[in-house]
Amino acid sequence: MALTLSNVLGILIWTGAGAVLLFLLMYVDSLFTNYKDFEEIKKGNMAVTTRFVMKLFAQGYILASSISSSDNLWLWDALAISAISFVILFILEWIVRFVLKASVGLKLDEGTKQGKVAYALFAGSLHIVGALIISACL
Repeated sequence: MALTLSNVLGILIWTGAGAVLLFLLMYVDSLFTNYKDFEEIKKGNMAVTTRFVMKLFAQGYILASSISSSDNLWLWDALAISAISFVILFILEWIVRFVLKASVGLKLDEGTKQGKVAYALFAGSLHIVGALIISACL
């Protein structure tokens, strides 16, 4: 691929739009956790940090898959797909958290806030696996 002004502008637009979308998605997600992500990260809570990074990776992966399909998608379509995917991941995570809490008493949010990295890895892996599946559909 030759580096042209059009390519550079495309990179800047996709990067800027993607960064704004990822910020918004992570902010919205933080509103639905039982703790304050950034407060816990500042305290050095590795479990919360691990889960947050895994969620960010999952959303970035979906966005990257949308962008790589951008020959067939317009900018807004790719961003909308990423936002819709976020909602799907959010719902799936909520369902799994509910089932785990009801069936075996495993409270992922509570364990993550308490600094239990195993809980965070489990919760974050739900996002990554969901992102892989969703991205395969693009």
